[in-house]
Amino acid sequence: MKSTKKMFVYAALLVPMLFFGQITFDKFDGRDDITAVIVNKKMFQMMGKVDSKDKEAQQYLNLIKKLDYLRVFTTTNEKTTQEMKSTTEKYIKSSGLEELMRVTDKGKNIRIMIKSGAKETIVKELLMFIEGSGKDDTVLLSLVGEFDLDEISVLTDKMKLPGGDVLSKGTKGKK
Repeated sequence: MKSTKKMFVYAALLVPMLFFGQITFDKFDGRDDITAVIVNKKMFQMMGKVDSKDKEAQQYLNLIKKLDYLRVFTTTNEKTTQEMKSTTEKYIKSSGLEELMRVTDKGKNIRIMIKSGAKETIVKELLMFIEGSGKDDTVLLSLVGEFDLDEISVLTDKMKLPGGDVLSKGTKGKK
């Protein structure tokens, strides 16, 4: 009986951690100053059922079956950019993400963070934050699932994600 109670307590403590990132970034959904793209596991499952003879398309379909959640938020509003930056920094500190890369280029600060899976190249969560300057978009991308880091370029190319070019360059050959 005691071991059942312990398992219940551990489960109760872990479940909120799994959804913390989703809850943290919920405040950016539905705002007029932010463009949001949110794709849930059900949509990925439906997309993964498509059959394709094209090798690249099949790679894409195999990847999306491994994804649970994708959120992309973009803004050009300076105040919102600072709010997104602050929220992202707090989330990074509390979530156990590790830095994959950081780039400063033409006034943009770019950070790509990951939470590793069972193997070195397997990723459970990927977070990318591009701090725009002036009229450039600020982009916050959160991707949750269990996927290989090398597969990201296929996803960013096919879905034409904001900041996907940076993400694609940053993840190629990282092992």
